[in-house]
Amino acid sequence: MPVEPPPTPWTFPPARQADDVGVVGVGADLEPGTLLTAYRRGMFPMPIRGGQRLAWWSPDPRGILPLDGLRISRSLRQSCRRFETRVDTAFEMVVERCADPSRDGGWINREIVAAYTRLHELGWAHSIETWRDDRLVGGLYGVSIGGLFAGESMFHEERDASKVALVALVNRLVDGGASLLDVQWSTPHLTSLGVVDIPRARYLKLLRAALRADAHPFEG
Repeated sequence: MPVEPPPTPWTFPPARQADDVGVVGVGADLEPGTLLTAYRRGMFPMPIRGGQRLAWWSPDPRGILPLDGLRISRSLRQSCRRFETRVDTAFEMVVERCADPSRDGGWINREIVAAYTRLHELGWAHSIETWRDDRLVGGLYGVSIGGLFAGESMFHEERDASKVALVALVNRLVDGGASLLDVQWSTPHLTSLGVVDIPRARYLKLLRAALRADAHPFEG
């Protein structure tokens, strides 16, 4: 079972008070209790573009992947047979690969890596990894709270390696009784896999239901 950390000393405004670009507030810290409070209230951390200030975001619309809506092409099904997937065997390696500064739009810094590694050690953050011949070639990580999985980032070093991790994640969430896979923002790539945009108000309603769910996708 995940270990509940000390509560955050910070008070977050309601997610519905986000500005036009989705920023709810700026500041606070990346302690485990702060991160969990934010996710439970529909927010996630990311620095403001072009600066070092930490912001808390609740975009409208919000990108989610319906768990019955993942699009698996024939070629992706073939790729699923070519790779091995593992769970939580190389969490920090996955975050480090996602943090590669050469990636376009990369924003994951050392503080972010350390913060999510602490969440992982407490049982809240998880990685789905794609391996070939004992070499890590793709994966994703995110935060699991009840029936919510908040996806943070993914990477691949071979074709379809991150997509295979996503397929494995969806299967695990379904089997474990989860109901909400949050991807923050949609992109053309994610939309091709089944991601849809929903209004913030709808997301917050789904979030409340997910947090009440008796779901355990990463136990056992």
